[in-house]
Amino acid sequence: MTRTLLGIYLNDHLAGAMAGVDLARRLARSEGEWAGNGKLERLAEEIEQDRAALLEIMAALGEPVRRVEMWTGRLAEKVGRLKLNGRVVRRSPLSRLVELEAMRLGVEGKVAGWRTLRVRAAVDARLDADRLDELIAGGRSQITRLERLRARAAEELFGSGGE
Repeated sequence: MTRTLLGIYLNDHLAGAMAGVDLARRLARSEGEWAGNGKLERLAEEIEQDRAALLEIMAALGEPVRRVEMWTGRLAEKVGRLKLNGRVVRRSPLSRLVELEAMRLGVEGKVAGWRTLRVRAAVDARLDADRLDELIAGGRSQITRLERLRARAAEELFGSGGE
């Protein structure tokens, strides 16, 4: 089976989406109370919906899902948990900040992917430009909300009175 550059690109984004969904869910479980008002839970839900949208787009384009890339994303997220963060047994306060930063970077990458597909939509009728515009706007909103949480975590950890 021939792999297209677009298919490789989309599968790479799918791997990132799988890792992002796992991280978003874990962050919502571990930091949901800290964030308050279901903020992280809503973000995790939106990120899962974006992963589903990517799968729909891949299907519309006739690009098969490569299971290896999909599971690579999941594995990468799991390995990312092994980082040294100053604690061995329990969660470090640094984990919150690092994971929020990782989430923001992931969403930035996702929005870049939507923008790339938006360019392609000009020459490929299988892509819905309006839907891609919605996904881009949703991603920008996610970035804004993640940045607020990240800034708060950084201030609490390293701002006045932090370590």
